[in-house]
Amino acid sequence: MSTEEIAFYTELFAPLGAITTRAMMGGTVFYADGRLFATHHGDGRLYLRSKDALARRLEAQGEDQLTWTRPSDGHVQKMGYWSLPSAALDDPDLACALAREALAEG
Repeated sequence: MSTEEIAFYTELFAPLGAITTRAMMGGTVFYADGRLFATHHGDGRLYLRSKDALARRLEAQGEDQLTWTRPSDGHVQKMGYWSLPSAALDDPDLACALAREALAEG
């Protein structure tokens, strides 16, 4: 992930508090005040940590669930992360509202 992308997401989610990042899980994870809420992976998309109502809503809206394929046997593992709607990239209020839901479920 480029420094420009990190800066974009850090600014997008700034209303959540102190946004920090860390390389993890083959990508970059995002924290708000020390609490993990999102990950960015090699496919260039940001995924929100979600497992309950938010996950169901994102799925119903056609968002994608993050998956990981085990190299040893090709097994596909679904993870508790769903793609951030593209509309949220241009709408900090929407992006932060969704991220707050992700933090509440976490």
